Amino acid sequence: MRNKADKPDPDALIARIASRQYGVISSAQLSSTGLTRAGIHRRARASRLFPLHRGVYAVGHRNLGNEGRWIAAVLTYGDRAVLSHRSAAALWGVRRAPKGPIDVTIPGTSGRKSRAGIVLHRSTSLTAASCTRRLGIPVTSPNRTIADLRPVLSPAQLAAAIREAEFRGLIDRGPLVADPARSELEQRFLALCHRHRLPRPGVNVRVDRYVVDFLWPEQRLVAELDGWKSHSTRSAFEDDRARDARLSVLGYRVVRFTWWQVQGDPREVSRTIRSLLRS
Repeated sequence: MRNKADKPDPDALIARIASRQYGVISSAQLSSTGLTRAGIHRRARASRLFPLHRGVYAVGHRNLGNEGRWIAAVLTYGDRAVLSHRSAAALWGVRRAPKGPIDVTIPGTSGRKSRAGIVLHRSTSLTAASCTRRLGIPVTSPNRTIADLRPVLSPAQLAAAIREAEFRGLIDRGPLVADPARSELEQRFLALCHRHRLPRPGVNVRVDRYVVDFLWPEQRLVAELDGWKSHSTRSAFEDDRARDARLSVLGYRVVRFTWWQVQGDPREVSRTIRSLLRS
């Protein structure tokens, strides 16, 4: 017969669960440790539990990092909820963590309401195949995350996120070739090539581990189009140089043009390309 000393210590169990969840625990998990509702309230009054959202608490303190805030938002909506959109992009490392509300998606078209600090998305297309875990946090897959970003980011921001995801090896650029964020600039560049009677290049061609914007394979010439918003960050600067260096080692010449060069000085762009193709 078990005596009182044999019973598991609820606080030890709470600490164990919270340590795996960046200092956060749900009311359902608190109940699983043997705590009653009264026991939860007592700990909240004693500043041992801090309410974050309905049914979700921080353990010991409120000083949570991004991961703690993200998993708290997901726990609020139950087992089928996942981090999504801008918040998922930050978790995957393709966007900076937003300062505003946290994006969470749940399957279906009905259910719980949005709560303070959380933007709730409902989706009939959210399946197990489009969800995964990263750092222990339920999150949309990289491809699903990029798809969710399309309506909420500017074209330049979306292009930057896709580029970063590609560089990190999270996505295959193939299914994203029709991305509208890139298609307008690509169409302008292709129109420039046609207007100035340049050979038509291959578009979004894989070379080694990269997908280059434009390629003239016989001349081993690569043209990349850079927007300021997409390439002004330190990580983008470093990524571009590493990419160019690798392509150079493989015997390719890389030339880069900005949006404003393509749009504002197409004649000079065409002269540069023609000269490089001839040489």
